[in-house]
Amino acid sequence: MRQKRYLALISILGAWWVCTAGGPLALHGQITFQAKMLQLDANEGIAAGDIDGDGDLDLVAGRNWYSNPDWVPRPLRTIEDWNGYVQSNGDFLFDVNQDGRVDVIAGSFLPTTVHWFENPGPAGLELGHLWKKHLLVDTGVSSNEGQLLEDLDGDGRPEWIVNSWQKNVPTTVWRWPDNSGDSAADDSPSWTLIPHQLGATGNGHGLGVGDVNGDGKKDVLTGQGWYEQPLSEPWKNAWEFHAEWDLQASLPVIVTDLNGDDRNDLIVGKGHDYGLFWMRNEGPDATGKIRWKEIVIDRQYSQPHTLAWVDIDGDDQPELITGKRVRAHNGGDPGGKEPACLFYYEWEPETHSFQRHTIEQGHVGCGLQIVTADLSGDRRVDIAVAGKSGTFLLIQKPE
Repeated sequence: MRQKRYLALISILGAWWVCTAGGPLALHGQITFQAKMLQLDANEGIAAGDIDGDGDLDLVAGRNWYSNPDWVPRPLRTIEDWNGYVQSNGDFLFDVNQDGRVDVIAGSFLPTTVHWFENPGPAGLELGHLWKKHLLVDTGVSSNEGQLLEDLDGDGRPEWIVNSWQKNVPTTVWRWPDNSGDSAADDSPSWTLIPHQLGATGNGHGLGVGDVNGDGKKDVLTGQGWYEQPLSEPWKNAWEFHAEWDLQASLPVIVTDLNGDDRNDLIVGKGHDYGLFWMRNEGPDATGKIRWKEIVIDRQYSQPHTLAWVDIDGDDQPELITGKRVRAHNGGDPGGKEPACLFYYEWEPETHSFQRHTIEQGHVGCGLQIVTADLSGDRRVDIAVAGKSGTFLLIQKPE
């Protein structure tokens, strides 16, 4: 059976500016970005991948895709407006029908149905055709804060993990069936995703994937705690839930060993309030429950709803990228109407602290995903974001 590969990236772009980081980096001095607005709408999902097969990474953001290098918006799908939002909370690229072209799997806030949009190939892309819409699965669940497409069990096929903004509702993972390489006579997939409920009540605002307890298995984190992947047969054995926090957390929550003590820590943003912090893993107590110490990274802006953890300066140490989710809850959150901002943070291993640098302030904020990839072909990491301030491409410039 062929293994599936997937690519999920996120991006925001806005009118041209030159943006200068707020201070020197250890190896490369200050980093500058040139920002270009690609589109103005309220879409908050974005991803990067080679849409047209020319070897360059393109962007997908809601209603449009953007071809590298002209970045002109080209039609992809229609999306309804909803309550100050666009009914779109995540774009994910995956070759659903295994024809060698990446398709789009789209998340949304209220609909229970998940659709994928079929890449029309060279002729359809050249003519600007809308992509054919297919039903992937009806989850039966609304109130969707967001989702991740992550390979939890290591079989090469990603799972669809849905997060709810409501507490005490089920957390469900949706899996590709074993016959997922087969197709029906009409060239549409002959399968639908298989649900696996991790737990009946342990959900809530925030989602992450990572090895929390150091057993080599990917666990699933939500706003109220984490689900421990069993050591074998994860789709037959129970996932134990550990209710170790209660947060209106970011999506994603980053799982990484920051301080080098061989215990994975968490990096969390408060998605609808002030507060960006890391939770230091201080090991289990006498009952086996992990002790977490919350350490503030930044409280100077609100709504760091989405995070990225990637090496942008080439020193082999990831940086934290985040910023203000623009007009989340239509500006009703604490600090919700304050200016947009986008930052990266350097981890300082000697002091176990983060140093903030400005990517752009006043125009570019976040939505629900952040793309980090070499979009200009110069081997530097660029950034793309989409949110209510617009869809922006931020190209890293030479020093």
